[in-house]
Amino acid sequence: MAPHLVIVGADKGGVGKTTVARALRDYFTSHGISVRAFDGEYLAKDPKTGKRGTFARFFDGVEVVNLAESDDQMKVFDGLHLAQVTLLDLPAGTMSLTLKDLRTLGFFDGVAGGTLRLSAIHVIGSNKASFDEIDGIRDGVAGAGYHTVLNATNRSKFEGLPESVKDPIRVPLLEERTAADVDMQSVGFSAYYADLQNGMVKRGYVNSWLKPVFAEFDRKALNAL
Repeated sequence: MAPHLVIVGADKGGVGKTTVARALRDYFTSHGISVRAFDGEYLAKDPKTGKRGTFARFFDGVEVVNLAESDDQMKVFDGLHLAQVTLLDLPAGTMSLTLKDLRTLGFFDGVAGGTLRLSAIHVIGSNKASFDEIDGIRDGVAGAGYHTVLNATNRSKFEGLPESVKDPIRVPLLEERTAADVDMQSVGFSAYYADLQNGMVKRGYVNSWLKPVFAEFDRKALNAL
């Protein structure tokens, strides 16, 4: 069983990549898949707690890393064998750079040899600047798994999609008050649903949102080991 590295990112910011990473963290756990999770947003700070990271504040055990530092690169990539999946939420604007680093480190040799698995989850926006990323990032991940994600949680309409967007993962809009409440509580979506104190209505919205999101991940066989 080859260790599976799942990177979530984009070269453009503000596309909702951390929402996708949060859903993936819940998805793998729901399938009983062991996960190591890392947050590359080491410069971001939670205004309430002062702690670094964006993705990390929603889950215990998510470590914040600076992928420009070799020590943190070793922490993430040398430990791939420690779990079935290593999930990495990249800093905004670093998808292409991370893929270049992985190629330099010989990661793609492992993918070609069947000893490693890579899924690049590319969350795109709804404008030309975001569309223009696609060819470069897809080519940069050649030989591994590449998936574009259309994330409607920022109310993006995704009109006039280019032909380069083929069979994307579609993440629907979560009801806004519910999304804000999950964010305020700083918990995972599945944990929010499991907490009966959140009430039937908002828990129902979360559950109804997770089902099609998980179905999209299933369709792309992201749970395959």
